Amino acid sequence: MTDRPIGYYVHHHGAGHLTRARAIAAKAAGRVVRVGTGIGSLGVDLADDRLESCAYDVVDRSGFRPDALHYAPLDHDGIRSRVATIARWIDAHQPSLIVVDVSVEIAMLARLASVPVIYVRLNGDRTDAPHLEAFRGAVGLLAPFHKDLESSSALPWVREKTRYLPGVTSTPPVRSDPKFRTILVVVGRGGQTGDGETIAQAAAHCPQWHWCVMGPCSVPHNPPPNLDLLGWVENPEREIADATLVVGAAGDGLVGSVLAADRPFICLPEKRPFDEQWATARGLSEAGAALVLPHWPAAERWPDLIVEALALPSGARRALHDPHGSDAAARWLVQMASSGRETRDEAA
Repeated sequence: MTDRPIGYYVHHHGAGHLTRARAIAAKAAGRVVRVGTGIGSLGVDLADDRLESCAYDVVDRSGFRPDALHYAPLDHDGIRSRVATIARWIDAHQPSLIVVDVSVEIAMLARLASVPVIYVRLNGDRTDAPHLEAFRGAVGLLAPFHKDLESSSALPWVREKTRYLPGVTSTPPVRSDPKFRTILVVVGRGGQTGDGETIAQAAAHCPQWHWCVMGPCSVPHNPPPNLDLLGWVENPEREIADATLVVGAAGDGLVGSVLAADRPFICLPEKRPFDEQWATARGLSEAGAALVLPHWPAAERWPDLIVEALALPSGARRALHDPHGSDAAARWLVQMASSGRETRDEAA
């Protein structure tokens, strides 16, 4: 019997979900089919489910929503199309497993369609009813971070059901000799545009350092000569590996790349649903793997902060990373898919 596909639902907010899907698919011998908005020819493309009236912020704020759901606005053409497309694909291809990264509604849909679910459990306080019901209905939970970064709010039974798989990156871990005295400020896709003026002020106070900004950033009026705005780059992992010091938020993608490259890190966690980035930042701080700050510091503080961050031990960062994380994740998912098939075959 030909191995049935493993579906991988990719949420459209932020870049980390697609990065994980690509990394795992590359190691799963063609078993993984990506499902999501904007996937295009790479898999099963879904209609957009976002409301036109407001930015997506996890919950739909509609009335009469069941307690087990986060986002189920009424009379939405895109959502009707998404549900129909996923159901048709499940019926036609009979996946052995669906990885949901992330959506409690898609997890419930897959379970209703009789497909085993692996739910990607991000960090943070996810003890609300929708998350717990999605966790309960899944055959397993995948946490793309080290167990030492786990939120203190995670319930014991949730931890026991979780497979911790740090190091799921889209490219092999990159480590190199850093460029001479280079500070890389990383601005991600899921947050706000970088403030070029405040970054320029910091760079001006550290003239002996070369500052680079990767990602969307406003252009300062009078940038100092030691500041470069790189915009989007084709190989962000290489830029991170080449930096002497990295400055950025606590999203899974950036944290994973920083740990993979073993670069000193100044972490500025951003506000995210369910306190996700702050949970990761607290874990990094407690492990001695990053210097965590609550907000962008005053320009005159940067020289001392740089010294403090460079003094953090490399071993603390290395302990939180698995250089074979993508392989481990792919092996586990294939194993879980095979286990489910064997159980069904025995029942038949």
